[in-house]
Amino acid sequence: MSPEAHSAPRSLAEALRARDDTSLAALLRSRPDLITPVPTDLTQLATRAGTRASVLRALERLDRFALQTAEALAVAPDPASYDTLLGLMAGDAGDEAVARELPRAVATLREQALVWGDDDRLRLVRTARELLAPSPQHPSPTGLGPTVQEATSGMSPGRIQEIVTTAGLPSTHDSVSAVAALTGLFGHRRKMAKLLAGAPEPAREVLSRLVWGPPYGQVTADPAAHLRWLLDRGLLLPTTPGTVVLPREVALHLREGRAHRAPEPLPPAVAPATTHNPQVVDATAAGQAYTALATVEELLKDWDEGGPAVLRAGGLSVRDLKRTAVALDVSEPVAAFWVELAYAAGLIASDGEADERYAATPAYDEWLELPPAERWARLAQAWLTATRTPGLVGGRDAKDRTLSALGPGLDRSAAPEVRHRVLSLLAALPQGAAPDAESVLARLRWERPLRAAQRDGARDDDLRSRLARWTLSEAELLGVTGRGALSSHGRALLGAPAAAGAGPGAARSGTASATGAPVAPAAASAEPTGPGDKLPVHHHRAPERLAPLSPAEQGVAAAAAARLLAPLLPEPLDHVLLQADLTAVAPGPLRRPLADTLGVLADVESKGGATVYRFTPASVRRALDAGRTAADLHAFLAEHSRTPVPQPLAYLIDDVARRHGHLRVGAASAYVRCDDDTLLNEILADKRAAALRLRRLAPTVLAAQTDPATLLEGLRAMGYAPAAESAEGDVLITRAHAHRTPPRTAPEPVPDGPPPPDATLLAAAIRAIRAGDLAATTPRKPAGEPLAGGELPRTSSAETLATMQAAVLTGDSVWIGYVNAEGAASQRVIAPIRVEGGFVTAYDHTADEVRTFPLHRVTGVAELADD
Repeated sequence: MSPEAHSAPRSLAEALRARDDTSLAALLRSRPDLITPVPTDLTQLATRAGTRASVLRALERLDRFALQTAEALAVAPDPASYDTLLGLMAGDAGDEAVARELPRAVATLREQALVWGDDDRLRLVRTARELLAPSPQHPSPTGLGPTVQEATSGMSPGRIQEIVTTAGLPSTHDSVSAVAALTGLFGHRRKMAKLLAGAPEPAREVLSRLVWGPPYGQVTADPAAHLRWLLDRGLLLPTTPGTVVLPREVALHLREGRAHRAPEPLPPAVAPATTHNPQVVDATAAGQAYTALATVEELLKDWDEGGPAVLRAGGLSVRDLKRTAVALDVSEPVAAFWVELAYAAGLIASDGEADERYAATPAYDEWLELPPAERWARLAQAWLTATRTPGLVGGRDAKDRTLSALGPGLDRSAAPEVRHRVLSLLAALPQGAAPDAESVLARLRWERPLRAAQRDGARDDDLRSRLARWTLSEAELLGVTGRGALSSHGRALLGAPAAAGAGPGAARSGTASATGAPVAPAAASAEPTGPGDKLPVHHHRAPERLAPLSPAEQGVAAAAAARLLAPLLPEPLDHVLLQADLTAVAPGPLRRPLADTLGVLADVESKGGATVYRFTPASVRRALDAGRTAADLHAFLAEHSRTPVPQPLAYLIDDVARRHGHLRVGAASAYVRCDDDTLLNEILADKRAAALRLRRLAPTVLAAQTDPATLLEGLRAMGYAPAAESAEGDVLITRAHAHRTPPRTAPEPVPDGPPPPDATLLAAAIRAIRAGDLAATTPRKPAGEPLAGGELPRTSSAETLATMQAAVLTGDSVWIGYVNAEGAASQRVIAPIRVEGGFVTAYDHTADEVRTFPLHRVTGVAELADD
């Protein structure tokens, strides 16, 4: 046997043991579930990598070509050579693109520990083969059926011999050799062509219908002549009564050796639909970013004194969502997006009271104090990383219950990944280019084919595609994109370098041509072109891919985005334009003190590029109720208007102020007090006052059987301007009281499995796995009685103490079995330094540090073998 044969790995554990630390780190980074918790050694790591849940998760993260490669290996012999795999992927005629990309796909499968072995003995992990291999219950995506050997396993030896003879082969002495001969015939291109040349035309039509799958068909008890011709030669084999199958070897011959009808070695390009001037894109996105800030502020202002009630099951009612949509002047799905965005950013939450309502959080007040660009960056970062999905609002959950805004059931763990991926695809386009939405969806389906609900040209309504569509529309609402193209501040939010020329993402992820076609990164020249070449791990990432940012990097990216956005936002104004029709026009955003005061003094009539406010008696009275005097209002308008205060507006303020507080309402149940008894007589005589049930107590006092608030509203509805007074007779100033929840944290995203480990955790995990593997595989001298299974040695206390003391004198390392305080058993290689007081101090190779072990917890000890 050659040395190479001896060095070939015999198991996945041996293949992992041959990897260097960089390769192991790549595996653990791509499959973080493998180190939760950290395996004790490489054998346990290999076992965990072969579990069904872990393999399925890894398969779901393969791109279409890597998955097609795994599917081809599932129908290939086990093990299969690289040349066999290449033949299945490229066919007899060959395919240059497939041959060029196949080394990358195989290296990806190796990196993910789904394939192991050298190029002459490639093995698919058994669990992956079970998931991808064809069976009657789970047809293979390749459309191939069982092999001749599998299909004939229940057939009588006599029938097998009849098929062999009819196919033109000599009869054999046993069924095994007969099946082998039939398999060899079907795999021989020239002999099969000769056999099929004599087939009736209807028989060829049957084969053409079954060749690309599904490979099963129905036959009657007395099949037609052309079907009998196929059955007699084994080109169709019976499986169950009335059912036949096309053997895999026959299908591969008819397909000219290809396992897939259409291999897809290259990702579909993201094509630009339109291209705009980059400055126009940034300006449009900045305008929408300002609108987003204004909308969130308006939403929170509307909920400032306490928002809608929380449903018993959680979330907003349909009625409250409609009311919010009307207040924001948007559609209900868009209103749900703004509500969910404020919630994800930690600006709103439930107050936790008995009569639970939604309200702004203390973080909202802190957010208001930030510069506008920083406020936007916080919203955009919350949107990018949130797992809550506003697009699901109004839909149904698995129990057919309506999904409500702010309610449970809206978390989708794939949302952050899809948002980041869609935006990074936009970042790879030329600056100012807006993508064709369908090309984005096609690219996502290629990158995660197993996560698509419908494939192969069917109507696309899977979750990832819906998330992608929502991402494109939400990014436009938020101002991350403008006119469909990624803005400069949106690019910075991803951590992508500034766009230059035709390669917006070139510095990090390769470049893109002007047509959106992928161009290989600079490192592509180092990629192998043959099966024997080895690929570095980092060369196998999909082109144009931006890695997700760590929390620290997200903060840096958000700050960079805010710096780019700040100069593009409009400067707040300190003036308005008063008009004679009792309106004020704000030609742009107003500074907050001016906007707050004007919001009390007037009602917003219309929004847009300029906001129009209208002054009414009710709005002026609202300002007077808030403690302002007529003189204060005249001074305020004169100071902040670029036009003279119109006479009708001055008259309106004076007229309302003259009547304001002439009537006083207090608590009796309630009473009305006025120095003018004629006015009280007028109220008593008014039929509209009947519901208030008033009666005179004194010439200047009326009593009511309603509460003060109802009495105030009733008198105001009659056209009066009463003022509330305290028990001491002073006028009550009715300023709005902001209602805040107790301190709340923003909702935590629901992760899609364990989070990727950072560099520190990876280094520590690999060191522990290596040390544990050293302890498990180091040759040792037999000592005492081993445990069942030969896992740990059993030595007496005296033997353990003597061996430890000898190791201290010689400086040798020993192998021990150890049980910690929690009862967990492990095996370790240690170098004893000192033994005293029932403890041994030693350098622990597993922990890579000096530790002290109680001797009574050491189950046994063995010296390491000399070799």
